[in-house]
Amino acid sequence: MTTLRLIWRNRLAAFGGIVLCAVVVVALLAPLLPLPDPDLTAPAERLKPPFSAGALLGTDHLGRDLLSRLIWGTRLSLAVGIAAAVIAAAIGSTIGIIAGFRGGRIDNLLMRGIDMLMAFPYILLALAIVAVLGPGLVNALYAVAAVNVPFFARNIRGVTVGLAHREFVDAARLSGKSGARLVFTEILPNVLPVIVIAMSTTIGWMILETAGLSFLGLGSQPPQADLGSMLGEGRKLLITAPHASIVPGVMIFLIVMSVNLLGDGVRDALDPRLRSGALSRPAAATEVRRKAATPAAGAGAGPLLAVEGLETEFQVGARVYRAVGGVDLAIAPGECLGLIGESGSGKSVTALSLLRLVASPPGVITAGAVRIGGEDTLAMKPEALRRIRGARVSYIFQDPLGTLHPLLRVGDQLVEAIRAHAPVPRRAAWARAVAMLERVQIPNAAARARSYPHELSGGMRQRVGIALALVNDPELVIADEPTTALDVTVQAGILAILDGLRRERGLSLLFITHDFGVVSQLCDRVAVMYAGRIVETGPTAEVLAAPRHPYTRRLIACVPEIGAGRRRLEAIPGLPPPVDALPEGCAFAPRCDKAAERCRTGQIALEGSGDRAVRCLFPEEVPA
Repeated sequence: MTTLRLIWRNRLAAFGGIVLCAVVVVALLAPLLPLPDPDLTAPAERLKPPFSAGALLGTDHLGRDLLSRLIWGTRLSLAVGIAAAVIAAAIGSTIGIIAGFRGGRIDNLLMRGIDMLMAFPYILLALAIVAVLGPGLVNALYAVAAVNVPFFARNIRGVTVGLAHREFVDAARLSGKSGARLVFTEILPNVLPVIVIAMSTTIGWMILETAGLSFLGLGSQPPQADLGSMLGEGRKLLITAPHASIVPGVMIFLIVMSVNLLGDGVRDALDPRLRSGALSRPAAATEVRRKAATPAAGAGAGPLLAVEGLETEFQVGARVYRAVGGVDLAIAPGECLGLIGESGSGKSVTALSLLRLVASPPGVITAGAVRIGGEDTLAMKPEALRRIRGARVSYIFQDPLGTLHPLLRVGDQLVEAIRAHAPVPRRAAWARAVAMLERVQIPNAAARARSYPHELSGGMRQRVGIALALVNDPELVIADEPTTALDVTVQAGILAILDGLRRERGLSLLFITHDFGVVSQLCDRVAVMYAGRIVETGPTAEVLAAPRHPYTRRLIACVPEIGAGRRRLEAIPGLPPPVDALPEGCAFAPRCDKAAERCRTGQIALEGSGDRAVRCLFPEEVPA
């Protein structure tokens, strides 16, 4: 049902589906409709115009009813087109899966045969096949299916090659599964959506190709009618009786257009990257639809970054996911603020919202302001926002292998980032890129600059990500869990690089993590986040020594201590609440051992004095 809803939300796909369903239903009901015999000739009734008595669409040059021939011909064309698509998909996909899975000589043999088929123009190949087999609709079906086999074989082979050496296939092979079982249980389920998508986008071509062969007299033979033969018969009467060719031509147009529109919708609905909220690809900047007026900027010199009441939602159909529910943050020049919390607490969405990088749709910023040097990024035009991204404010992403371009050398990516913001000659930009790689402690930087991302280790790629973030001397760097997937020694090296560059250049840093050890080593202040809201903030040493919010206390208790004697390893019971159904009052109340009835009603404000603030009615006591 989810796939059908996604297709229905795509207006063009829905329109194509409605038109195609109407055509298919009428074609299937042809034997039950009160239609005259489509092959019955009546010379006395020849070339009647449309809307004549007893002939709604008129008659052809032999007096046959055009409406009856149109419906029966549509039925035949649809059957042949769909059958050709199924045959081509079955044969081509089988060839592609076998070639991609087996590899070696079998792959070479099968693919060279496919290459030989692709060496001929497909329409000439179809004509040659029909010429050998003889005219006829069944032979036209075979010809159309044969010329489309290479399309499926090439596509499916490419997908299979990418799957054949994935970890889950290796694990299944080690479990003792045979090659046939691997194909049917591991490869085919992952390839099937690609086959369906390819079929949905090629049925229209095959109907058109079949009609083309019939138009040339090589498909349907008299008196049997399909859309192509009707069009071929009507072309001779284009001047005297244009309706004889216009009627089948319009039907071919409607069928092919509706199939292609529906095929595009099916492709998008089955693509997991496009299922999360919309069938359109994300815009260049997050959509901003603030429910209230923008908060006024404070007078005088303020912090470098000031976030005021930021709210970000994901609107998926009728459901609304409040990922960020009113965040207030401030970072002074040269300061490092740690943003910490469990996975799913809204840290990354908050960081992405600062530069309007949340995918939109489905992401929408609905309230608040994000001021960088006093300028609200949520009100900026696209060009002004582009000048800030990567120049004044840069971003270190969590997964460098996923964010670095796989087909560009790392040096070229640094050069691209430099020249996007300054008119620097390529030679000078390259020298600057190599120098930046040296600054982040990449050995033999000049040679590494010519490497591709996959040729580097995880720690090296993360250093390249840091270099990309710092190459334009930004004022603020947002680091989104840059050490999560690295081992402890590499983590320490990355943190040392970041801390050294921060102190050397005086830049500000927003460091997102779920590791209090990292916070204690790097951050001046810490903000603890839960269910999309800040629940506690203050200087790092004070928060770690005397946490005031029960959630912060439980988080710190979950951190193991080496050499501290026997201590129970704590765990927070329960799970964070779903952001599409947040409870009233304190979101942590269902998991809190101090919660009272008052905690479950109304709004609880973030209150405190000085640098310390906590969102709790019963905060922990601060020891003397």
